[in-house]
Amino acid sequence: MDTADVAVIGAGAVGCAMARRFALEGARVVVLEKGADLLSGASKANSAILHTGFDAPVGSLEQACIRDGYAEYMELRESMNLPVLETGAMVVAWTPQQRDALDGIEHQAIANGIHDVQRLDAAEIRQREPHLADSALEALLVPREHVIDPWSPFLAYLLQAQAHGARILFDAEVASGSFDGEAWSLQTARHGMLRARTVINCAGLFGDRLDRALLGEADFEIRPRKGQFVVFDKAAAALLRTIILPVPTERTKGVVLCRTAFGNLLVGPTAEEQDDRDRAATDEATLRGLIGEAEAMLPAVAGMPVTATYAGLRPATEEKHYRIRHRPERNWITVGGIRSTGMTAALGIARYVHGLYAHTSPHRQVATPVSPRMPNLAEHLPRDWAMPGFGEMVCHCELVTRREIEAALAGPLPARDLGGLKRRTRCTMGRCQGFGCHARLAALTEGRLSVPMTLPAGAEA
Repeated sequence: MDTADVAVIGAGAVGCAMARRFALEGARVVVLEKGADLLSGASKANSAILHTGFDAPVGSLEQACIRDGYAEYMELRESMNLPVLETGAMVVAWTPQQRDALDGIEHQAIANGIHDVQRLDAAEIRQREPHLADSALEALLVPREHVIDPWSPFLAYLLQAQAHGARILFDAEVASGSFDGEAWSLQTARHGMLRARTVINCAGLFGDRLDRALLGEADFEIRPRKGQFVVFDKAAAALLRTIILPVPTERTKGVVLCRTAFGNLLVGPTAEEQDDRDRAATDEATLRGLIGEAEAMLPAVAGMPVTATYAGLRPATEEKHYRIRHRPERNWITVGGIRSTGMTAALGIARYVHGLYAHTSPHRQVATPVSPRMPNLAEHLPRDWAMPGFGEMVCHCELVTRREIEAALAGPLPARDLGGLKRRTRCTMGRCQGFGCHARLAALTEGRLSVPMTLPAGAEA
């Protein structure tokens, strides 16, 4: 049986970045994802904010990984055609108590190496954001906090890993495993037994359970934290250009108001503890509360149509910091407790983990990496519909062409379910939420998805 150098368990944001880093470092990598496609767990519902780490704990591993991840993303974004919507962010104080807290946040940002933060008074806030509520008293401007495409970077990382020899296996939940002193034997229902010298646990919401099942113990406990979001119609995005951040609390970063790369306006997330690790449901009362918060911050959004609502789960633990542990005697590295900053920090986390691994298992780094170029999904840059020969407009709300659909269903990592197709093209994500294009998509994808779409009774493609 062929033995990989590294098995990465989980193809979320961190797992994709991990596979890329280890493949670029010359390791033979296999990725085991229990879902039908990448980002099928917690990572699919990220808020798409590229963080500077200005408010991370000073000197923490989290802060270092955010810093390194941000820098690497900015280095590779042009070669991979990854968009950045340059918005900046303001931490806004709405009460005198919050205004008093801005001093500490500013000092923390400077201690974290973010020296370009600026204090804005009420007049300067309104000059920058004229539609923001008059109750904004003061703010801390963080110029390099930006918005990105929440999904394309991680597909790019996995494609690059694959181009350098990584095997990507879906529907590959690890049922059991054993370590013989040299390598792990991992049993999966669909793909049988696989062997790898080292295992990197990037299983997100199930990371503690994987540690417990294969190691016999876990030194952390996942406590799922649900976040609900409201997405306003594209017309609302014209009301705001800066990410509006709250003054954080000990428990949560709070509710954010920002534009999306896809041309909408988003408010969320909430922070709700729950036991269920599989299901993230929305509820009307909470969504109405979010809309109320958005209207309080941005009164002009009142009455704007809501395009979508959704909820995601964050793999919080009983402690606030990242839970990364190397067990060299077992050839095992756990990457747990990676919460809302994980999207930005993923590349930095991967570098850090490889540093742990390289002390015991060095490889020869790839001399000339292949960089896949991603199709643009961001609204502020040219889209496929503006190019000749796109063939057919399949999703009219999001202007998704048949050429984009066909490309997403082909290639080395094609979409394997509707969620994967949505994350590769934006189809069904607009005002009608798929009402107008579902039947056509079902016809175009027939026989091509591992989880087939169903054609509504009596519908014609």
